[in-house]
Amino acid sequence: MHVLITGGAGFIGSHLAERLIADGHRVTALDDLSTGSRDNLDAIIDHDQFKLVEGSVLDRDLVQQLVGECDTVFHLAAAVGVKLIMDEPSKSILTNVTGTENVLTAAIIGKTPTYIASTSEVYGKASKFPFCEDDDLTIGSTKNLRWSYACAKTLDEFLSLAYAREVDLPVVVLRFFNTTGPRQTGRYGMVLPNFVQNALAGKPLFVHGTGEQSRCFGHVFDVVEALMRLLKTPAARGEVYNIGTDQEVSIMALAQKVVAATGSNSEIKLVPYSSVYPEGFEDMQRRLPSVDKLQAAIDFRPMRTLDEIIADIIAEKRALMALAAGR
Repeated sequence: MHVLITGGAGFIGSHLAERLIADGHRVTALDDLSTGSRDNLDAIIDHDQFKLVEGSVLDRDLVQQLVGECDTVFHLAAAVGVKLIMDEPSKSILTNVTGTENVLTAAIIGKTPTYIASTSEVYGKASKFPFCEDDDLTIGSTKNLRWSYACAKTLDEFLSLAYAREVDLPVVVLRFFNTTGPRQTGRYGMVLPNFVQNALAGKPLFVHGTGEQSRCFGHVFDVVEALMRLLKTPAARGEVYNIGTDQEVSIMALAQKVVAATGSNSEIKLVPYSSVYPEGFEDMQRRLPSVDKLQAAIDFRPMRTLDEIIADIIAEKRALMALAAGR
C-alpha cells in the first residue's frame, strides 16, 4: 500500500511513517517543515520506500498530485499547540480549514480512504464526562481566540462527514487527545517535554493556573497502533473516534512525577495564564475521553502508563543532552 502522510515530518506523522515502512508499506510524507523536522525522519529518510516532499497542504495542485499517487491518506498536517494558535490565530484557521479542504477534494477523485486528524479541543467546555464521540459540543465565545482552533477542527469534521454522506468518500475522523512521547517538542507549549527538559536542566517547572486542571496523556506508540488497526478496519469509515487514554492526571501531579522521575531539585512554580498567553485564552479543567468506541472497533485501547511515557521522554532528552555535550 502507498500511504500519503501530510505532516509526515511531525511528531505523530514521523512515528506513523516509521511503522508503515516497518510493516512493508510505501510512504510519501508531505511537510513544509514549519513545525516538523527532517531529524524526525532520520531512521527512514534513505529508505527506498520512503519519500519526503517539502511543501504545503495549502498548495492545492501539489496535494491533488500526491493524493492521486497514493492508496490511502493520513491528513495530520495542522497548526497545533495552544501557544501557536494564540500567537497566530488567523494563519492557524487558514491552515487547518483550507488544508483539510484541499486533501478531501483531492481524495474525492479516486475515493481514496482518508484519515482526518481532529482534536479533543472540539469538546470545548463540555461538562459531561467522559467525552463520547456523539456528545454535544460546547464552544466558548468568539472573543476568546483559543476556541478558533476547536471551531476550525469542528468544521474539518463536518466537511469530512458531509463528503462521506454525499459522495461516499471513505473517511475516518481521529479526535486526538494529549499524545506525547519521544520526538515531541516543547516549542509550542507541549507540557510534558517542557517539564522533562527543565527538570533535567535544573530549571523551574512552570505550571499554569492552579495546576488542578487535568489531562490524559497517551503514548505515541499506542496512538500509532490504533491508527494501524483502523487502517485495517473498513467498518470504521464514516465514523469519529477518540484516540487517547482515559488515565487522568492533574498538571501539578504531572510536574511532581517528572521531578521525582528525573531526581531533579527543580522547583515547581505556579504562573498565571495572563503571563503566558495573550488576551483571549481560556482553559478547561478536565479533558477525559471515553475510548470504548475505539476499543469496540479495533480490539485495542491505549494502555501504556504515564510512568512509562515519562521514562521514555527522559531517556530521549538525556541522550540528546549527552550528544550535545560531546560535540
